[in-house]
Amino acid sequence: MKIDRFLKAVLLGFTLTVGTAPMGSAETLRILNGAVSSALNVAMNRAVVVEADQPFAEVSIANPGIADISTLSDRTLYVLGKAPGRTTLTLLGPDGGLITNVDVHVAPDVAEFKERLRQILPNEQIEVRTANDGIVLSGVVSSIARLDRALDLAQRYAPDRVSNLMSVGGTQQVMLKVRFAEMSRSVSKSLDASFGLSGGDFVLGSGALANSANYNSVFGGGSVAIASGEAAGIIGTKFGIGGLELAVALEALENKGVVRTLAEPNLVALSGQEAKFLAGGEYPIPVSDDDGITIEYKPFGVELNFTPRVVDGDVINLSLTAAVSGIDSSESVTANGFSVNAFSRRETSTTVEMRDGESFAVAGLLQDDFLDSTSQIPWLGDIPVLGALFRSANYQRDQSELVIIVTPHLVTPTRGEALSLATDRIRPPTEAEFFLFGKTAGSNRPRAGAAGEVAKQDFSGSYGYVME
Repeated sequence: MKIDRFLKAVLLGFTLTVGTAPMGSAETLRILNGAVSSALNVAMNRAVVVEADQPFAEVSIANPGIADISTLSDRTLYVLGKAPGRTTLTLLGPDGGLITNVDVHVAPDVAEFKERLRQILPNEQIEVRTANDGIVLSGVVSSIARLDRALDLAQRYAPDRVSNLMSVGGTQQVMLKVRFAEMSRSVSKSLDASFGLSGGDFVLGSGALANSANYNSVFGGGSVAIASGEAAGIIGTKFGIGGLELAVALEALENKGVVRTLAEPNLVALSGQEAKFLAGGEYPIPVSDDDGITIEYKPFGVELNFTPRVVDGDVINLSLTAAVSGIDSSESVTANGFSVNAFSRRETSTTVEMRDGESFAVAGLLQDDFLDSTSQIPWLGDIPVLGALFRSANYQRDQSELVIIVTPHLVTPTRGEALSLATDRIRPPTEAEFFLFGKTAGSNRPRAGAAGEVAKQDFSGSYGYVME
């Protein structure tokens, strides 16, 4: 009998055998004579059956709060995991001798969690471990969205006991290309009628003929005038009645203006980190406090703040704040003896989501201001047709359009040799080149690669940085 038991131990290699039974059954730990018992891993709220090759008379568990035991026979007992932790299972023989001590490890059941994780994220290399009463996730995932899904699923199985050791792979740097385009135009037209009555040293009139200086500048002593200079656009005539002169003048003016502003800032930021950009300046503003007058600076120009987040693959989430501001000299405030100009500002703040290389017009503003006014001599201005000679009409229209277009790109670093600056193409001329040939810039030796091809362009060509 002893030889038979010894042969069994030799055939099994003096090892501890753990087998998983079909669903609905418990795992089995077999304790053999002459073998050293290793740790027994029990999932919480799951059971393991322990079998011994020789009968035992007494069994005990060090901490019943971690695992519970019940005997099924003199060779078999049942171990149930109750709470995460470690304890010791002791088996004694009929003679009171020690058969074995088994370290029992009770941990949360992650078998189902691993299965669900493989179903939801089949291509992600995520490792799942247990630590005390929690779950530890490690490995490299392809995107932040998949990382969030794994954490959300883990929270279902171990609420507030999930340790995240995962990292995100792939490209996580975003270059944002923003185009600010603003076009504004203004048109103003006016038609004024002026009358003057002159006799001796006095002049009585309205509009352009309101005083003797204007009267003389328009007519200059003649009876018909087409004035220029300060009184541009005035045509008039005068005639005498006895010792008096009666003058009539028509003033027609038209102003047109077009303004186009454009800025194209490019900015690179790491996923989840904020980046800021300002192309403009700072305007000093005096501020009164307990120490007297201090100066604060208010930025103006093209401002851009954005926070990119690479959500999944090439999908990028952008939190964006863009503004275009400038000093408005037409409005000012005077305080403590200082005159401070107002600011014109257009700003947008939004959150959008797009793929690499796609574009959005995140802001557009069409503004159309219209103003007309008339003034007339009472009663005479109401006369049909001829009344136009007794009226002054002013017409003004301002139109502006502002568009902000954003385009994100996933980018990776490149070699410094592949970059070329506009300054790489310019070299100060030698004295001979400057005085003899009139060159304002010397020539550089061409560089290799795409940067060298761009460096060959002259100063009047395209400018900026080039990336191979």
